[in-house]
Amino acid sequence: MIYLFQQALNGLHSGALYALLAFGYALTNGTLKRTNLAYGGLFAFGGQTMILVAVFGWNVLWLTLPATVALGIVVALAYTALISAILAGRVLRPLADASPNAIVTATLGVLIALAEFSRIAADTHDFWLPPMLAIPVVFARTAGFEATMTLIQLINCAVACAVLALGGIALASSNFGRAWRAVCDDPKAAALCGIDTGKISRLAVMAGGLCAGLAGIMAGLFYGNIGFGAGLIYGLKILFVTAVGGYLSPSRAALGAAAYGLAESLWAGYFPVEWRDAWMLAMLAAMLVLIGAERDGVKAA
Repeated sequence: MIYLFQQALNGLHSGALYALLAFGYALTNGTLKRTNLAYGGLFAFGGQTMILVAVFGWNVLWLTLPATVALGIVVALAYTALISAILAGRVLRPLADASPNAIVTATLGVLIALAEFSRIAADTHDFWLPPMLAIPVVFARTAGFEATMTLIQLINCAVACAVLALGGIALASSNFGRAWRAVCDDPKAAALCGIDTGKISRLAVMAGGLCAGLAGIMAGLFYGNIGFGAGLIYGLKILFVTAVGGYLSPSRAALGAAAYGLAESLWAGYFPVEWRDAWMLAMLAAMLVLIGAERDGVKAA
């Protein structure tokens, strides 16, 4: 039983990262109504930028470890915000108005470009951070086993929960949240009511990009490294998870993604880990088929 508890604790951390990613993706997709493959790239780019800047601060600027990590976090968030603003204003919004289906191809190009920028900046080397706050906190103990989480896991979970709570409150009670819902439901009707649909869409893309960048930073601090291809894998997972849960409720998408992270951790604890992603994605695909069949049945009835 305590082993199961340990896997559940591991799933809490994975679920927190997935939940943050799903919340931001639902924000973006709610206004675009198209698949954004660049979203996973922003996740990997944020983590890789944080690590590269931290390495630069340590080797070149001779900063202390806390200072160089803080510098990496600030620079990574700034770069993610800049790229999200360019993506929103120069790529996604013009395509959404002129040729919405081209968004998939354009964002795939952005994903590849971000991965290449990171690879070139790192000179195709993998840089690793030292273990960050890897102090175990014991939640349960038996004679031969302890169920623990590290301090960095607890901090990441707390940050993710705080961001999700504030984001949910903002969407439920702010003018932006009401305008975002109106644009998601019917952008033309929202424009007739005086809402600047372009501005709302840009803000949603930027907010979603910051969520992705923050999740990448948190993953980098915990794992110590993020590979160049991680953006595509995480992006596909979040795409499937949010497709199952729907794009009109970021909070519900976040809850579904947290459940996915928990299920992923349980699979890794009891089944061959090399088959984890294949079976989890197959399960999500099956759920999409069942949901689509149910919706078709309701329409036919």
